[in-house]
Amino acid sequence: MQGLLSVRGLEKHFGGLAAVQKVDLDLQEGVTTALVGPNGAGKTTLFNLITGNIVPDSGTVTVAGAAVTGRRPHEIARLGVARSFQDLRLFGRMTVRDNVLAAIEHGAWFWQPGGGAARRAREAAVESALERTGLSHLAKARAVDLSYAETKFLSVARILATGARIWLLDEPASGLDLNSRNRFVALVREAVAAGVTVCLIEHNLDIVTELADRIAFLDRGAKLAEGEPAAILRDPELIAIYFGERRP
Repeated sequence: MQGLLSVRGLEKHFGGLAAVQKVDLDLQEGVTTALVGPNGAGKTTLFNLITGNIVPDSGTVTVAGAAVTGRRPHEIARLGVARSFQDLRLFGRMTVRDNVLAAIEHGAWFWQPGGGAARRAREAAVESALERTGLSHLAKARAVDLSYAETKFLSVARILATGARIWLLDEPASGLDLNSRNRFVALVREAVAAGVTVCLIEHNLDIVTELADRIAFLDRGAKLAEGEPAAILRDPELIAIYFGERRP
C-alpha cells in the first residue's frame, strides 16, 4: 500500500559509488519506521534525496500522492516534511525561542500577512514546542550556550513548531543520557499517537525496538529487508552485517 510518503526506485551514484540503489520505501501515516544498517549504508543519503538536498539519478518521491522529485528542500518542507540533521544546524548566536521561530520559515517573516491573529498563532506554536521539549525556561538563552542534550531537544522543537506531519530524524537520540533518552522516546510516542509519521535513523537498537513499528534494513545503498522489528533483528545474516561482518 502506498504510504503518506512513498519512494520508488530511488538511486544515486557519486562517481563509481552506488550510494542508494533502487530503494522502495513507504512511510505510513501514524507509523514509525527505522532505517537500520551499518555506517555507509546510505541512510542519510536517502533522507537527503527525499528532502531535495540531493537530486536523485532516477526514481520518484511522492508526498500524499504528489510528486516532489527534483523540488527544492523548502518546497518539500512546506508540504509537511520536516527533518533533523546529525550536525543539528542551529543558529548558535540566536536565542532558543528565535531558533524555533525561524523554523516556521515564511511564517516568521515580519511582513507575513495575517496580522495579529497570525502572529499570535506563530507565538503559540513556538511556546507549545518549547513546553513539549522542556525548553521553556531556556527560551532566552543562546543556542550556543545549551548543553548537548538541550540542543538535541531544540532540534526537535523546531520540527514541532512547523506542525509537520512527516518527521525524518537523523540519529536524534545519539549521545543522550538515560533521562533525556526516555524523554525523547516519550515525545516521539506522543507525536505518533497524534498522527505524525516518523522515519528515524538510529544506531541504538534499544531505541529502535522501543519506537519502531517497522524496520527497513539498508546495506551498501540497497534495501535488503523490511518488516517488523522482531523479525528483522532476529535475522542472523542482517545482524552480522550490522556488526561489521561484511557480505562477500
